[in-house]
Amino acid sequence: MNIFDSALRLLSDRPAFIAEIQDRKQLNQKIASLLLSSFIFFALYGLIIGSFHSWLQAISSAIKLPALYLLTLMICMPTLYIFNGLFGSKRSLAQHFTFLLSAAAIIALLLCGFAPITFFFLTTVTAADYSFFLLLNVAILALTGLFGVLFLYRVMKPGEEETADPSILKLRKTILRGWLLLYGFVGSQLGWTLRPFFGSTGTFELFRPRDGNFLTGVGMAIARLFGG
Repeated sequence: MNIFDSALRLLSDRPAFIAEIQDRKQLNQKIASLLLSSFIFFALYGLIIGSFHSWLQAISSAIKLPALYLLTLMICMPTLYIFNGLFGSKRSLAQHFTFLLSAAAIIALLLCGFAPITFFFLTTVTAADYSFFLLLNVAILALTGLFGVLFLYRVMKPGEEETADPSILKLRKTILRGWLLLYGFVGSQLGWTLRPFFGSTGTFELFRPRDGNFLTGVGMAIARLFGG
């Protein structure tokens, strides 16, 4: 099977693709295709943003950006699977993994859609515009992540056919919403831990010391952008 087949079906025939996951059809093939295609798409975007600093940073970011999304997924998936199982979900671990990889693929595809815009600013700004380029990409990553989370909520939200108990149905929806917040928090903090992705002026750094957090980093970038 073409490694991009599953990602392309998410674009062209998403309802049928989701129905196949619900019916547990060819999950192993879908998992392999989504993993490989997502890694490639994330790596492409990482290559672009890392090029703001140097080719060495570009290669580093091409590896670290896919790692960020896929590690976040792996860290958070057991919590969702166990809590869903405790409260009546019949979905298998493979189904959970396939749905989560589908959301990651959606994000990766959207990033590829933004790639020409990012490349345009990459070629038209200077090193002095680091804060602008950083915040532009934080906004793009946040927007694409939001679409991925909304997709995941729609496809994993329990339906009335899964349980006759309204209280259990409500609880499972609450668990899913809480998990999505956890997913976003873990992803942002892991991204802070794996930084730099863009590279600031100066020498190449593979990782930076673990000080502060994601929100303080964004706040400092905004302050620098407006001369604070």
